[in-house]
Amino acid sequence: QVQLVESGGGLVQPGGSLKLSCAASGFAVSSAFMYWYRQAPEKERELVAAISSSSGTTSYADAVKGRFTISRDNAKNTVYLQMNMLKPEDTAVYYCRAIWTMRSTQFQYWGQGTQVTVSS
Repeated sequence: QVQLVESGGGLVQPGGSLKLSCAASGFAVSSAFMYWYRQAPEKERELVAAISSSSGTTSYADAVKGRFTISRDNAKNTVYLQMNMLKPEDTAVYYCRAIWTMRSTQFQYWGQGTQVTVSS
């Protein structure tokens, strides 16, 4: 059974840091494209960061470039999002997403999300 479980969210002051985790089961994160999205109140869900399956190439939204880092630990089957220099506009529910293709069939799954609130 495929499952993605996010954790690590919380309340942090502007300029602070948080590290989100996305623990995967039922598949290998090294074999999937892994993504972090976020959705702020009354806004559409947006892509924040991505890491490719084989090479581990990363990419970021302009709004977080230089502040956020996506990474993965294959042994723990977990993907992380290190968030530094947080701003109030980073406040959102953060979601993990996995996409992979097997035998010409695409699979995609979402986690349940974790709330990040940046406020003084």
